Amino acid sequence: MQRIINFILRNKTSLLYFFLLFIGLALTVQNHNYHRSRFLNSANWLSGSVYQSATSVSDYFGLQEENRRLAEENRRLRQRLFNLPPTDTVLLDTARLTYQVLPARIVKNSFTLPNNYITIDRGLKDRVVQDMGVITPLGILGIVERSSNHFASVQSILNTRSNINAKIAGTDYFGSLTWNREDYRFAQLEDIPRLVPLKVGDTIVTGAMSSIFPEGIPIGTIARFDLNPSQSFYQIDVELFNDMSNLRQAYVIRNRYRPEVLELESETENGQ
Repeated sequence: MQRIINFILRNKTSLLYFFLLFIGLALTVQNHNYHRSRFLNSANWLSGSVYQSATSVSDYFGLQEENRRLAEENRRLRQRLFNLPPTDTVLLDTARLTYQVLPARIVKNSFTLPNNYITIDRGLKDRVVQDMGVITPLGILGIVERSSNHFASVQSILNTRSNINAKIAGTDYFGSLTWNREDYRFAQLEDIPRLVPLKVGDTIVTGAMSSIFPEGIPIGTIARFDLNPSQSFYQIDVELFNDMSNLRQAYVIRNRYRPEVLELESETENGQ
């Protein structure tokens, strides 16, 4: 208490000045409309700036939860999209869907090696197993090669062993999407016959000859193509929609009928 009294005695002149200044400002604001409006506008601006800053900080720390909600919403929408026939507008029974979609987060990614892999935070506990497709909101990433309890290793499309059925959008001409190791921004589409009319900018999507990916998932666009007169097929470079050097969010696609399809195909081959 004595320290407070000593402080007041030492600074009584300054304290009296600020007290009188405050009284003067209060009387001015109270008795003059112009000064009152200016004060209120300044106060509103200050309080608004403070609230905006507080909201920005709060939003920043809530981004992870918001991303989780958006990923879940996208999962439901993509699951409906992959299973909805072109003329069907009814709600789908999720227990009977052909394709089920699971959101995942990418925890590791390589794109400069001959055989690149991506690690996601979903594994056996989530029923993620070998040969499930993995995509992003922009296009395909690759195929699950192996799983542990909590993680899965995905064979990237930037892998010399990758071979994915793909086609030219709007047509039934399909081939194999591979990678020649030259540029992580481009993949190569093979086995498209020379009679097919092509142009730069044509969209490439997943084909229907696979039980891993639904038909029509975006891959990229034709950047350039060449036809050797001595060959029957085009050499096509596809510019990928995904930036393979900057990946964060992914979705795993499960075809609930794939085991049945593989069993039938195996029986057919063994019976020949």
